[in-house]
Amino acid sequence: MNLLRALATVSSLTVVSRILGFVRDFFIARVFGAGLATDAFFVAFRIPNLLRRLFAEGAFSQAFVPILAEVRGRESAEHTRTLVDCVSTALFLALLATAVLGMVLAPLVVYVSAPGFAAEPGKFDLTVAMLRITFPYIVCISLVALAAGILNTWSRFAVPAITPVLLNVSFIVGAAFFADRFEPPVLVLAWAVFAGGLLQLALQVPFLARIGMLPRWRLNLRHPGVARVLRLMAPAVFGVSVSQVSLLINTIFASFLATGSVSWLYYADRLMEFPAGVLGAALGTILLPSLSKHHASGSPAEYSRLLDWGLRVTLLLALPAAAALAVLALPLVATLFHYGRFSDADAWMTREALVAYSFGLVGLILVKILAPGFYARQNVATPVKIGLLTLAATQAMNLAFIGPLKHAGLALAIGLGACLNAALLYRTLRAHGVYQPQPGWPLFALKIAVAVAAMAAALCYAMGPAADWLRAGWHWRLGMLACLVALGLAVYAACLLAMGFRPQQFAIRGAD
Repeated sequence: MNLLRALATVSSLTVVSRILGFVRDFFIARVFGAGLATDAFFVAFRIPNLLRRLFAEGAFSQAFVPILAEVRGRESAEHTRTLVDCVSTALFLALLATAVLGMVLAPLVVYVSAPGFAAEPGKFDLTVAMLRITFPYIVCISLVALAAGILNTWSRFAVPAITPVLLNVSFIVGAAFFADRFEPPVLVLAWAVFAGGLLQLALQVPFLARIGMLPRWRLNLRHPGVARVLRLMAPAVFGVSVSQVSLLINTIFASFLATGSVSWLYYADRLMEFPAGVLGAALGTILLPSLSKHHASGSPAEYSRLLDWGLRVTLLLALPAAAALAVLALPLVATLFHYGRFSDADAWMTREALVAYSFGLVGLILVKILAPGFYARQNVATPVKIGLLTLAATQAMNLAFIGPLKHAGLALAIGLGACLNAALLYRTLRAHGVYQPQPGWPLFALKIAVAVAAMAAALCYAMGPAADWLRAGWHWRLGMLACLVALGLAVYAACLLAMGFRPQQFAIRGAD
């Protein structure tokens, strides 16, 4: 399996999903703006979304995929099928209980996650109502994560990568055509989450059946594979999901700030998540199965080589993305969201949060590369310790930054915390002898820095006064932003080519 080709496939499909995500946010910003209703929805959506990232895409995937890869490589097809059936059944029962409990305890969950809302009864009650609609999403989307883990282990990366498109389509159709049929209209967004979860789950079924791995009901909580997954999964919640826990705590802090703070952080986070998803999630997706197979087959040199490749690709692509987010923060916000009820003040506040987030983008992506370096080896304890330390440091930075920087301070704390997490993971991999850098890193890093500086300078010169983007029409904004993106790509690529970079240098094969 050519990992560069697999990365291109997953990234390109993720780009499609993320672009539709921006379309969905355009409709949300245009129809609902950034105020009480959107603050309530984003809190209601963030809670099941947090559980998805914590337990499904985060801890569960990191625990399940290495064990599945090991069993598939060492045991018979029937043993593999039994593992999938038993884990799927246990996961479904746990998810069902979680969803029911979440719906019953929705007022308490909202009070804990956004205590500032309690001072406004209308805002609090609306959040509770939407949380009860969105909570079942955790069942569907976690089963989607299970299906993605199976398909990725079989090197079927395309379907899991394109699946999130269906949630965005659900949002767009709901906001564009059905908002006026609900009272209040923002409730349509909660029902769009519910429908999107069902659509994503339905898409996986035929592809699982095609590889003979469509789960069947088999309740056996004593199956050794289920026990192994649970042992790895419980502490892995902290190891892989520190940034998500920090986002939830940020929501608690933001609920006490000015109305709109939760929404400004959400819109900025959506822009930051574009490169984080296209690069970090894609790299983590394709690396974890190959790392797990190399560990199972006893190939430490190949294991280290794969990690080195992932780190180089991350710096090659994430550093220019972070610089571009910081330089083009207001043009991006203005072009995508500054319409309808999304005001000039909302644009400036979102821009502040986005600039703060950009400082931590490389760290956020590196964590998604380095954490699998532990979990593929079924080493849970080390990243858990690092995760807890990072979480504590992030909250200390929240307290330090929220006074002078308000909501932007919360975003900066998340980014710097991710950088700390990545640095500690890297240091520990080196100390344990798991990762040995390949030759040529100093020159490689210097060339990347020169190319990024040239790109940032070109973008600063070409974009013009930031305030002009708020007064221009959408045609000008969209055309100018496209030109700036093309300019940035051209300058960066030209610098790399002039310094001797060639795409074939990054071609590498993973474990089949």
